[in-house]
Amino acid sequence: MTELSDREAELVSAHEQERPARQLGGPLRLGVWIVGGLLSVYSLVVVFRPVEALEHRMTFLAVALPLVFLCYRSGWSAFLPRLLRRGAAASPPPGTPAEGEPEGTRRSERPSVADWLLAAASLAVLVYPLLDIDGFRDRGSGAALTDLDIVAGLALTVLLLEAVRRTVGWSLTIICLIFLIYAYYGAYLPIDWTIGHRGFDLGQIVSQLYTGTEGFFGVPMQVAASYIILFTIYGAVLDYSGASKFFIDLSFAAFRKSRAAPGRTVTTAGFLLGTVSGSGVATTVSLGSVAWPVLRRAGYPKEPAGGILAAGGIGAILSPPTLGAAAFIIAEYLRVSYLEVLLYATIPTLLYYLGIFLAIEIDSRRFSTHAVQVDAPKAGRLLLRFGYHFSSLVLIIVLMALDRSAFQSVVIATAIAFALSFLDPQHRMGPRRVGQALAKGTLEVLPVTAVCAAAGIIVGVITQTGLGLNLSAIIVDFAAGNLVLTTLMSGIAVMLLGLAVPVTASFIIAAVIIGPALTTLGVTQAEAYMFVFYYAVLSEVSPPTALSAVAAAAITGGNPYKTMMMTWRYTLPAFLVPFAFVLTPNGQALLGQGPIGTVLLMTAVSAVAVAALALATGGMSGWPERVLAAAAAVLLLFLEPVPIVAGLAVLAVAVAVHLVRSRRRDPA
Repeated sequence: MTELSDREAELVSAHEQERPARQLGGPLRLGVWIVGGLLSVYSLVVVFRPVEALEHRMTFLAVALPLVFLCYRSGWSAFLPRLLRRGAAASPPPGTPAEGEPEGTRRSERPSVADWLLAAASLAVLVYPLLDIDGFRDRGSGAALTDLDIVAGLALTVLLLEAVRRTVGWSLTIICLIFLIYAYYGAYLPIDWTIGHRGFDLGQIVSQLYTGTEGFFGVPMQVAASYIILFTIYGAVLDYSGASKFFIDLSFAAFRKSRAAPGRTVTTAGFLLGTVSGSGVATTVSLGSVAWPVLRRAGYPKEPAGGILAAGGIGAILSPPTLGAAAFIIAEYLRVSYLEVLLYATIPTLLYYLGIFLAIEIDSRRFSTHAVQVDAPKAGRLLLRFGYHFSSLVLIIVLMALDRSAFQSVVIATAIAFALSFLDPQHRMGPRRVGQALAKGTLEVLPVTAVCAAAGIIVGVITQTGLGLNLSAIIVDFAAGNLVLTTLMSGIAVMLLGLAVPVTASFIIAAVIIGPALTTLGVTQAEAYMFVFYYAVLSEVSPPTALSAVAAAAITGGNPYKTMMMTWRYTLPAFLVPFAFVLTPNGQALLGQGPIGTVLLMTAVSAVAVAALALATGGMSGWPERVLAAAAAVLLLFLEPVPIVAGLAVLAVAVAVHLVRSRRRDPA
């Protein structure tokens, strides 16, 4: 796979949610990889030899949190006056090659003394309760914490805030601080305010966050220490076994001849790569370094090419069988199998990619693109030689369908992927590659772990103060009990929240605040959580930040804002389809719920609605027919007999108007 140029990597890293880790070297790098590998081994073993929930989550965080401080830069120097940074003006950025070193190399960076102290403190405050876990739990449940318990809990709070700041920035850190202040000073709010509460002292707050499974070690942390770590290990094994290269080669081999082939190829490659990365920005960057030269040769302008890259990348979080971290949390919140969550996501995913493919087909004509000859083996030959890479993906679904837990299914699939690597001498996973894959699995989950643990602050405070129900009541009251207005406000709120914090954090916050507002008005929990999930994910392609679009623009050199708008056009169905399964009685069919006939019919109607959207946003040249096509799409997404008939009629009129106007413009 082609590597990003130094300039591309610099631009992308400046806009990614997860900040770049240090470039460690020497014995320290080896030590970090060994510890990371051991944590992966522990996570695999726990699947078959379970450990009590609180103990398991504490143990996992006791290893992961110190690694965050060793692997991620503090960044505090950026906030100090330049005069206090002696020689800073002439000093190169961390990791810049020294004079005489070749360009493209990265110098190793050493953690500071402060980093080592923070890592040691993290280990201490998490090992301390493990020394007497039963007594610690009893003290927490009886509100009889010792002074040492309170000090350790407060120290862990500060450490988690710093870890989140290092990995994902200030936004989530500030939000966590606001919730902590609210928990402590809530008693000072006016009594008649809906969000007022009696207030809690430090001991009560620490007891809520530190001693049980309602705070730091709640459901988000459980997901990080089980689902996410196991799937990142699996993705790393797939990557090291050559699956990533196979997926890209297969995508380029599958579409060779038509002028829309380059765009379809990139989208398909994004879908397949998403099974390995599970990250929208990461998939966009990995794909862009290979696909942008092909799109450029095909005749795509910079912004539409960036839109295709970003839309294909964000599909990684929306697509089975891995989805994103928030999907695992849905399974825990709903207490259903992960297979059921995959079922919820299947039809929306098909509609999402249908919208992209239709838009690509339309744009191939609008931009007069052409087929590109790519030096790749034939698809049939690739499938015969390397098609075994699909087997572990299919196996996950089959095992879960046979009532195996998601944990056991992914571990078995990981073992199969490892075994199959020996069929390819170039990617055979010997001891060294196995160690690298295990370490990579842990290191990739560190930012998510920090986010999930810190999100426990928000969830814990909301639970302790009753804020979630109060805010839900405010939303419902403001919308006057109108489901349409409540849903619209909810979608906007989730997207705005997602502009500031990562997808996982925005989902967790919105699920405990907005979820109850929707269920109060009769929406099922599955529909409410999936609605929140999609809008949390779509924040990555929503202006004005749109991280995946910014990453794509950095690669293509296009205008970031224009790239965002093109990405928005490609992903438009994903913004509208969630409204269908929340607002309409038949909408549950789009989550695979209900009689099979209803599911198939509603899927077909939604597909026509997506086609109408594609025509409205690019397939028609005149505003009258575009407005009619957009209206037809909205009517069709009501998924009721009368609106469906009306939508089909309006769409027919839109097509007729378009044909008539086209003939007038071009009589020949």
